[in-house]
Amino acid sequence: MEQKGGNQVLLGWPPKVLSPNARTHWAARSRAAKAYRYSCFMAAKLAGLVAPAGRILLQLEFLPPTARRRDDDNLLASFKAGRDGLADALGIDDSLFVSQVQIGEAHPGGAVRVTLSPFQPGAQQ
Repeated sequence: MEQKGGNQVLLGWPPKVLSPNARTHWAARSRAAKAYRYSCFMAAKLAGLVAPAGRILLQLEFLPPTARRRDDDNLLASFKAGRDGLADALGIDDSLFVSQVQIGEAHPGGAVRVTLSPFQPGAQQ
């Protein structure tokens, strides 16, 4: 995990068991979700992320561990615990987030680059 500044942070790749396509025991999934949520919470706190007022554009750039093709809706679902951890760190309800998902180039070990900015309805984000 890498710190970026007041509105951006690089988080670890979500564990495989958090994928909607994973067929794992509920307890293993629960443990992984709790650990990933805490990891994202701590990274956001260390990066000093600050929530903009009002709705927040949550830009997520998934940097997969390999060049294999990915499904963006599964990536977003896999990141649910991470999103909750970010909301916890910012002290907000995650319903304020408006998500924008992109899939970037492969990154060793995989990562999720998170950028926060004020959401402007009707504007091309």
